Amino acid sequence: MGSRRGAGSTLIGRGWVATACALVAGVAALPALAAGTGKPEPWQIAMQEPVTPIAHELHGFHTELMWIITAITLFVLALLVICVVRFNEKANPTPSKTSHNTAIEIAWTIVPVLILVVIAIPSFRLLRNQLIIPKADLTIKTTGHAWYWEYEYPADQGGGFKFDANMIEEKDLKPGQLRLLATDNDVVVPVNKIVRVQVTSADVIHSFAMPSFGLKMDAVPGRLNETWFKAEREGTYHGQCSELCGQRHAFMPITIRVVSEQAYAAWLTEAKTKFASTDDGSRRLADAR
Repeated sequence: MGSRRGAGSTLIGRGWVATACALVAGVAALPALAAGTGKPEPWQIAMQEPVTPIAHELHGFHTELMWIITAITLFVLALLVICVVRFNEKANPTPSKTSHNTAIEIAWTIVPVLILVVIAIPSFRLLRNQLIIPKADLTIKTTGHAWYWEYEYPADQGGGFKFDANMIEEKDLKPGQLRLLATDNDVVVPVNKIVRVQVTSADVIHSFAMPSFGLKMDAVPGRLNETWFKAEREGTYHGQCSELCGQRHAFMPITIRVVSEQAYAAWLTEAKTKFASTDDGSRRLADAR
């Protein structure tokens, strides 16, 4: 019996050690669970790192809501524990027959209203900032097709061309390109410039979404919706159509490359020639898919 107990104690001890190691490993892995910049990460639990003013505001609002939700959850849990401990049949064999309590009824009416007001103020401010588009430095029109995106740069802002962006198939990916997220043609914009995005659709409802920008706008046939962003950091950012739009819904990625003003000017010059000569061919290829 003594040896069995010793073996059992050893197993229990090893179990605690394994649990402690797992907890330490989990804590050490927490940074990996957060999403990176411009792309998702395996096993992420957080939103992608924000790189626009709207995205920063969205993250702040999300954090505020999490604190409120946590406080409400803990408060309700405490009430449940008190009820279980103090008002069970054994501890309280003679229950109270009180049917009304004016103070409590006033409190549980006023407190939720105050909580909603606290939530509503930053919510309305965020909606206003999203919907009121400041004076834009650049306008890009994007049209959703089944199943790819078309982008148009206006002539009065140095553009005068349009192009299609199709997902690069896995067998054609180059090193550094992301599966299901890389496109054959990227949207290129200058850093720290206000970009107005006009969104529409040529067939069914799509949705233009870019998580790191805090950007999501439905593309509706016959309607021109508008949104905006101001990228504060150079880099390549990935998004996808976030509206269930048909068979190849999962294969409508969005890639936006944010570059310096000098690099944008050079790309603009190159793009005028490139897309003027390949526009029709690229569209036929997209339609064939």
